[in-house]
Amino acid sequence: MQLAKLTVGQHSIAGLKSINQDYCGWHNTNDAQSRLKGQVLAIADGIGSSSVSQVASKAAVNSFLQDYYATSDAWSVETSARRVMQSINAWLHGYTKQSEFRYDVEKGYVCTFSALVIKGNTAHVFHVGDARVYLLRHGVLEQLSNDHRQYAAQGKSYLSRALGMHPQLDIDYSHLAVCQGDTFILCTDGVHEFLPPGDMLQTVTSALAIDDEHSANTLAEALVQQALNNGGDDNLTLQVAIVEALVESQHKPITSEFTALPLPPMLQAGENFDGYCIIRSLHVSARSHVYLAEDLSTSQQCVLKTPSVDLSDNDEYLERFCLEEWIGRRIHNPHVLNIPPSLRAKQFIYSVAEYVQGQSLRQWMIDNPKPELESVRQIIEQIAKGLQAFHRLDMLHQDIRPENIMLDQQGTVKIIDFGSTTVAGLQEVGQGCRNNELLGTALYMAPEYYLGEVGTPRSDTFSLAVLAYHMLSGRFPYHTHVAKTRTRSQQNRLIYQSVRDDNSVLPAWLDASLYKALRVDPFKRYSELSEFVHDLRSPNSDFVRKAKPPIMERNPVAFWQGVASVLLISNLYFIYLFLA
Repeated sequence: MQLAKLTVGQHSIAGLKSINQDYCGWHNTNDAQSRLKGQVLAIADGIGSSSVSQVASKAAVNSFLQDYYATSDAWSVETSARRVMQSINAWLHGYTKQSEFRYDVEKGYVCTFSALVIKGNTAHVFHVGDARVYLLRHGVLEQLSNDHRQYAAQGKSYLSRALGMHPQLDIDYSHLAVCQGDTFILCTDGVHEFLPPGDMLQTVTSALAIDDEHSANTLAEALVQQALNNGGDDNLTLQVAIVEALVESQHKPITSEFTALPLPPMLQAGENFDGYCIIRSLHVSARSHVYLAEDLSTSQQCVLKTPSVDLSDNDEYLERFCLEEWIGRRIHNPHVLNIPPSLRAKQFIYSVAEYVQGQSLRQWMIDNPKPELESVRQIIEQIAKGLQAFHRLDMLHQDIRPENIMLDQQGTVKIIDFGSTTVAGLQEVGQGCRNNELLGTALYMAPEYYLGEVGTPRSDTFSLAVLAYHMLSGRFPYHTHVAKTRTRSQQNRLIYQSVRDDNSVLPAWLDASLYKALRVDPFKRYSELSEFVHDLRSPNSDFVRKAKPPIMERNPVAFWQGVASVLLISNLYFIYLFLA
């Protein structure tokens, strides 16, 4: 994974105005948090019609720099930045509504906002308003942002989008790979309206060509001064970020500490191991060994999982094994296996989780080959709640199947395996499963994975729908044909087999809801998992209308009686006309 080494500079002045309503800031350190969340530049510009917009600008930049780094490490840059910007927008808009400016928003707490986040070797641009973000690469200056400004008659214009202006916020977002030597420039309208791109390009190129310790701050100051000299009559603020180098990093911010530990030996019942007493073996496979153990410090039973010795040289597997524990500790949901925090330092590579007394869903299906519809609904609804906990953290489970689901003695359903889970925030730093890896189970995997496409929450919905279909019928909606497809044309020829048969008591609208969740095209599936779960229990009016057979099929006698009645009335009418 390549990491961008930046040199950052900035300069902000009031110019000819008495108050500087612009504000800017940046965070650029080499700590672990920065490696996980990236390096951030942010710039805001107050609007001239407001006497308090400098408060909004400062609050927006400072809040973004603080709150962005406080978001979940599992979230992607886009998710983190969008959530923070929406929160700031709601705060500013709400503050205006509670102030004396509530009837005139343009005099309230409103500002433009642009942010640049460089994480790994990717630059992410977020933009609202009429500040600008430029990229200078190989002698070409490109504007990466759009001006959110509406132009009216007589050359007048007004700001159409800004933080705090409206209750809802529409954010421009783009991302691109960075190259060594790239120079990013963020500036307010006080700069770019008086500094043409050609002049900016010449000044920056000349400064970068000088082989001395020309600082980024000096370059930023020079550009601001040039705009001021050109007649700038507004506040002027500019930031510059120069990509000095792209450094190869083998360091894994999450798992390096744990994968450096030795693998544990084969464990035996009654053996004490790293503060645990092994009670018995629960499961052995070519990939891992699972034991029932007792924590000697708390006397609580738990499940202890160790990697297989045969895979000790497989760095990718060991990394994924260690990530399972990291993922589990961040999900707090009654329908997801609980992984408690470690109370002491580990001496070996292993993971510890709660012990679920019960049976796997696979065993339950063997014991209940023809389950009641209500029983299936209750299980699917609980799995869906667990999956939603993954999705809220920008994670995809990717391997929903009976073997990965447990039912405890109280009937609570839990998702127990995270080995195939993708984490958006970690993928951006080259860690964990890649989103298009075929890590799931063939019969339950969504078709898009076989095309090498990126999975989405709709992919997990597909897998859950396959599970529901299989529990209700003992069959699979496309048999085994999905796993054989590798092109879109092949997938377009797949034919869905109804979950109902000639003797089925399942309603047609239920089959329609399953079909929608199991569509080959992910964009034709449910957009939200909750919609699928709702339609499994409550008839969707659209499906009921489609599923309702014509009256001729429902009641042939009534149909032909109706036809006869119409014909009789018609004949009587024509006889009346003839006699008249």
